[in-house]
Parts: sequence; C-alpha cells; structure tokens
Amino acid sequence: MRKLSHEEIVSRQVKKIEVPKLPLCVVLNNIRSLHNVGTIFRTADGAGVEKIWLCGITGYPPQGGIAKTALGAEDHVAWEYREDVLGLLRELKAKGYQIVLLEQMQGSISHDAFKPIPPVCLVVGNEVEGVTESLQSLSDAAIEIEMDGIKNSLNVAVAFGIAAYQLRGQLKKL
Repeated sequence: MRKLSHEEIVSRQVKKIEVPKLPLCVVLNNIRSLHNVGTIFRTADGAGVEKIWLCGITGYPPQGGIAKTALGAEDHVAWEYREDVLGLLRELKAKGYQIVLLEQMQGSISHDAFKPIPPVCLVVGNEVEGVTESLQSLSDAAIEIEMDGIKNSLNVAVAFGIAAYQLRGQLKKL
C-alpha cells in the first residue's frame, strides 16, 4: 500500500466528473458563517449532491470566505439562492422530494438508522438556532447525530458532512 500522488488523485477525479449526481439536494437555511457555507460546498461536491439551495441570510458565491474553504467546489456544484425557504420546500415536496431535517427534535432518528426514499432534500439550519420551527410541518423525517460528550452538537459543516455521506451510502445502494 502507498499514498497516491497528487497527479494520480487528480487523474482519478477527472474520470468521476461524468458520474451522475445523487438524487440528493441540500437546503442551507440561515447559515451565518461563509466558511461553513464554503465547507458545505466542498463536502457536497465530494458526496455527489445534485444541488445546494441557499436560503434566508445564508451567503452565496462569490461572497467573501466561501471560496477560501470551498476551494473551487462552488463552481462545480449547482446552487441557487432563494430568500423564501418555505416556498422552496413546498416546491420540492410537490416534485416528490423527501424533506429531511438535520435536527435534534422529538421524533428524530439516528442518522445511521435512517432509510431515505429518493429524491431527498436535506435541510440544514442555523449554527445556533438550528432548523426553523416553521419548517417542521413540511418535513417527512428528522435525523440527528448522537452525541456522547459534554457538547450537545457539532459544527454545522461537520454535521452536514456526516449526514451527507451517510445518505450517499444509503442512496448508492438503491
């Protein structure tokens, strides 16, 4: 076993550009940090997310710190800004998307026990307040990442990465 060279990694990735995206979109609602948005773009690119919807106060390219952490992923992942997240979720639901909140709430299930029904829309909320309560009535499910330490949550970009790759694994099996 040996570590791949940069050239080998790039060569492998070029072949993957033709791989179809997963039936998975992401809604970022009121994410305050541009660095978190950029990190989510980069992770979404790696996970094969079809589109990112940026809503509310969430920043969007080419604003400030997004490019610093996205490292070009913002140019390769489809995205769109919508101020009205409720209207967007109603549209996605009408198109058959399963609306899944990434949130600790009564009735949420562990991210690794969740069985998605494609297409899936993962909703990620604000770093402090989480997913807005008004979105709960439009959701089909809520998933959470169990915490064993003294902290009750992870950074939003880290939590998104865990959930996105778990969903990726499940969707690739279908």
